[in-house]
Amino acid sequence: MRSVRARAALGATLVVAVALIGAGLAVLMVLRANLIDQADLQAEVAAREVAGELATGTPYREVELDDEEDHPVQVVDEEDRVVLVSKDLRAVTGTGTTGVTPAPSASPGATPSPGDDDDDGDDGGDDGGDDSSRPGRGEVSNDDPEFSDGTATVDRTTADYRFAAVEATTPDGITLTVHAGAPLAAEQEAVNTVRGAMLTGLPVLLVVVAGVTWLVTRRALRPVEGIRREMAAITASEDLARRVPEPDSRDEIAALARTTNETLTVLEASVERQRRFVADASHELRSPIASLRTQLEVAEAHPELLDLPGAVADTVRLQVLAADLLLLARLDAGEKPGGGTVELGALVREEVSQRTGDRIAVAVEVPEGGAYEVNGSRGQLSRVIGNLLDNAQRHADARVAVSVAADGRGVRVEVRDDGDGVPEDERERIFERFVRLDDARSRDDGGAGLGLAIARDVAARHGGTLTVHRADEGGAAFRLWLPRPA
Repeated sequence: MRSVRARAALGATLVVAVALIGAGLAVLMVLRANLIDQADLQAEVAAREVAGELATGTPYREVELDDEEDHPVQVVDEEDRVVLVSKDLRAVTGTGTTGVTPAPSASPGATPSPGDDDDDGDDGGDDGGDDSSRPGRGEVSNDDPEFSDGTATVDRTTADYRFAAVEATTPDGITLTVHAGAPLAAEQEAVNTVRGAMLTGLPVLLVVVAGVTWLVTRRALRPVEGIRREMAAITASEDLARRVPEPDSRDEIAALARTTNETLTVLEASVERQRRFVADASHELRSPIASLRTQLEVAEAHPELLDLPGAVADTVRLQVLAADLLLLARLDAGEKPGGGTVELGALVREEVSQRTGDRIAVAVEVPEGGAYEVNGSRGQLSRVIGNLLDNAQRHADARVAVSVAADGRGVRVEVRDDGDGVPEDERERIFERFVRLDDARSRDDGGAGLGLAIARDVAARHGGTLTVHRADEGGAAFRLWLPRPA
């Protein structure tokens, strides 16, 4: 039952089995009810024929009781004494009276007589105060007959019958009850035949349903098996360039294959970026470490040749690079910014006031009285502004400016310089890690190429954007947009 095919086949088989059993029982009940209704009608017709003859005063011996095997008849009077039975009726049950021998006072050749309780012959048919429901003299009751199940033995053959009881009153005022039966053999045979056919066909049908469900499910899941095998091969080979097969259908499995391939594409790009990151980080770390080691080895042999400022610069560069790599690692791990509120206008003023060593004074443009609050990490946003200002100081000729303004449903921070700007075809590339344009690749001026990448990652983590445009001063304008608190 661990197989989807097996579970689907079992589930479909159980559902069909329950449905067929329920439908079969309903069919049997309806069939049996219809056949019993037919037997009731036959029994009622036979009983009313005999009752009609008795109501007209026909002597017992002259009453026609044809077809005794199909319609056995028993007639009783008001005291449940048998007065007339079919010729070959040997035993009967279900009529209320089991007698099959007429009473002595009612011999087969006798004519119905009123008996001891006959009155003066009034033809009202109401011999007693409690007989108002009985038919009048010479009449057959119009009420619905009473039906009952029983058995009858006719000429040594016992069978089940459906009996109908009809009352009739003779012209002499004697009320008789005619019990006429209709055989249930046809009903029983039909029900047994249908039941047998169902019991025989149900297992066969269930086997067919299970087999068809198994085959259909197997065919439907065949692409899934192909996807699984390819994913297993990709895992074993670690070749993320491979893709799973996509079926031509437009169903959920095709959507699964497309989504899997999209995931593999993203994963391949992520792994490739991580590999480049490790390689570039190793390269960037190797240069200052090698330089610092060389200076220390020279100083050990010739102390008077120690380049202490260079060693300090290399150490500072290593420290900054290590901090950048650590921050990128936290961002890649999904670190979310804090939930505090940061006032960007105050943050920009504070960041600029601490930059006492810049070669170009930064012009701050923050309108007074504005509300420039955003949600996020104060330390990370300060790092973004600092990185943008560092980049502007590196490329500006004589002017660096930073402005804060409301922009729609957010706040915009713009850092501008009057340098050469960024070529339009390079405006996305500069945000990649360890990317430096050709004129900024020197060790002293170019940095490690992580500042803008960190700035954009932090902006994205805060739900904002960071883009570069051409400034009015002619250089680059970096625009940081962050949403206001909801």
